[in-house]
Amino acid sequence: MQTEKRLSTEIDANVPTAARMYDHYLGGKDNYAADRAACEELDKVVPSTRRLAVNNRRFLQRVVKTLTAEYGIRQFLDHGSGLPTQNNVHQVAQGIASESRVVYVDNDPMVLVHGRALLEQNERTAVIHADMRDTDGIFSHPETQRLIDFSQPVAVLFNSVFHCIPDSDTDGPLAVVRRVTERLVPGSYLVMCQLVSEDPKVREFVTGFMDQVTQGHWGRVREEKDVAEWFEGMDILEPGLVEVSTWRPDNEVAPRQLTQEWIEFGGVGRLR
Repeated sequence: MQTEKRLSTEIDANVPTAARMYDHYLGGKDNYAADRAACEELDKVVPSTRRLAVNNRRFLQRVVKTLTAEYGIRQFLDHGSGLPTQNNVHQVAQGIASESRVVYVDNDPMVLVHGRALLEQNERTAVIHADMRDTDGIFSHPETQRLIDFSQPVAVLFNSVFHCIPDSDTDGPLAVVRRVTERLVPGSYLVMCQLVSEDPKVREFVTGFMDQVTQGHWGRVREEKDVAEWFEGMDILEPGLVEVSTWRPDNEVAPRQLTQEWIEFGGVGRLR
């Protein structure tokens, strides 16, 4: 049974958030000194994080482009979407098929403010304030109901977000995936990746550090086998579950993740 999620509507500039730290790594301006300081501390142990964030963003753009252009998907539900940046999901999808519809979901109040300002003139795109674990609330939200036809295939995105929630029988990543897939028709897609490391010391440090600086708004760095479990029962698109910079790169000289202290790992699954 899902538990009710209490969302803050206050923006606290003194407590880093994953969304604002990600924005900083991408070169954005919607972050505060606390976010930048947290990134500096993180970089001391995992210095590849900025490249990892950039490669993850490019992976998201390639996935959306592929699903829109090659698989005919016209509906996207983006969980933990983060702050708006360049080439967002709706811009990529609607640039290929103008009728594409996108719902962004995030629990960070700053994302809600900036996202709604950006999308005021876009009737096929919406931002809703919700916890990604609140599947019932997200799927029944008026904006979701307005834009998404769940009798047709949908691409549901969990891009670099599951490390933000802890393991739980009712609200952990696997439970969320199962709740979502129960509501989707065959031919829908799940895009899932998260931060993983095969080094227990890296997993321990980053998990503890991020949990401390975000004041508990964190889950854990996992292993590749944990991510693979989420895709059980799905057909996984080629090239399978991989470090995301190697997922259908645009060309042979596209940027790759060069250091391996931790990586962004995942892929795309199709519901049977």
